[in-house]
Amino acid sequence: MGMNHMGMTHMDSNSTMPPHHHHPTTSASHSHGEGMMMTMTFHFGFKNVELLFSGLVINTPGEMAGAFVAVFLLAMFYEGLKIAREGLLRKSQVSIRYNSMPVPGPNGTILMETHKTVGQQMLSFPHLLQTVLHIIQVVISYFLMLIFMTYNGYLCIAVAAGAGTGYFLFSWKKAVVVDITEHCH
Repeated sequence: MGMNHMGMTHMDSNSTMPPHHHHPTTSASHSHGEGMMMTMTFHFGFKNVELLFSGLVINTPGEMAGAFVAVFLLAMFYEGLKIAREGLLRKSQVSIRYNSMPVPGPNGTILMETHKTVGQQMLSFPHLLQTVLHIIQVVISYFLMLIFMTYNGYLCIAVAAGAGTGYFLFSWKKAVVVDITEHCH
């Protein structure tokens, strides 16, 4: 064995080298299951479109329309769930504490600044519910990401349109709470 300028060893011609393998996951498109190819570019097909699970394959325009509606509703539900969790969190905040502290004001005066501290108990039903809803929200978000990663244009549009519609329908009620004690007037 000889040494090269990088300190690496070269194998001589009598030694055996393992064959070089190409892994299908490193190519631009690779096989899934039995003969299914995953396209890594956006496309608008409806034949052999795998949707999340190997047994859930879209093959007809009707199946694509059904999948579009289902994905659209899932994305809408995801947005609604996010807003609902924010509302539940506001309702479940159990202890509110106001702390006042002196701060220097203009011309050597002293101003009192008030801060609101909101607490929540860890071992409570509201926190348990928030945890379960968070898990559901995370799972749905990954499902939507994986659906988008099929690169199927119809399904990508369904994710984006559903999320946009859900945000439009649910977030307009989201109140912006302005605490008047946060500002010095």
